Amino acid sequence: MLRHEFQPGKLVAGLFLTVTGAVYAGDAGGLWETPWFVAVPLVVGGLCLAGAAAVVTRDVRRRRGGGSRGAGSRHEAGSCSGAGSR
Repeated sequence: MLRHEFQPGKLVAGLFLTVTGAVYAGDAGGLWETPWFVAVPLVVGGLCLAGAAAVVTRDVRRRRGGGSRGAGSRHEAGSCSGAGSR
């Protein structure tokens, strides 16, 4: 299994989007009534917290001097699908 960098911002965003889905699944299943506008504060609040977590993570990694990768390290030259196929 390939190892990757832990990104808490994505974890927080995924958690809030999952909670939003669970709230609407409970409404669809008849467990409770959920107004349509409940998703707005859940999603917006989750994205704001995810952004804050990402900024804090970036600052901590910069101060420690590790974990920062360059822009070109994600996709090596020619490794993307379709590169050079035309």
